[in-house]
Amino acid sequence: MVLDRQGYDDLIMYLTQNLALFEKPGEIKPGAPTVMELIEDVIAQNVMLICEQHTNLNTEQRSQIVREVDGIVYDLQEVLSSITSQPVTVEQHAFIDEFAGLIKNLFDNAVTQTA
Repeated sequence: MVLDRQGYDDLIMYLTQNLALFEKPGEIKPGAPTVMELIEDVIAQNVMLICEQHTNLNTEQRSQIVREVDGIVYDLQEVLSSITSQPVTVEQHAFIDEFAGLIKNLFDNAVTQTA
C-alpha cells in the first residue's frame, strides 16, 4: 500500500535528515514517555483515525494497513534503537507527532487512490 512507494522513501529520508534531534539533549517534561512509547501511541492513534475516516475499508485493507504500520514502527525502532528507551524531549515529541501525521497522509492518499 505505502511501503513500496516513493512517498515512504521520502519519509525515511526526512527521518534521516532529522536524526540530530535524537542525538542531542533537550528539555524533557516531567512524566514524558519514552521515545518508543510515544511512537507507538501516536502512530496507533493515527491508524485508528485512518480507519474511522475511511469507513469503506474492508477487513483485508485494514489488515494491510496494520501490517505496514507494524513495518514502519519496526523501521523506526531499528533507526532509533540506541535511544528508544530514553524519555522523549520536547523537540523529539514535536517531530514524532509530525512524522506520524505524514505517515497518516501516506495512507490517506493510498486509500483514496484505491477507492
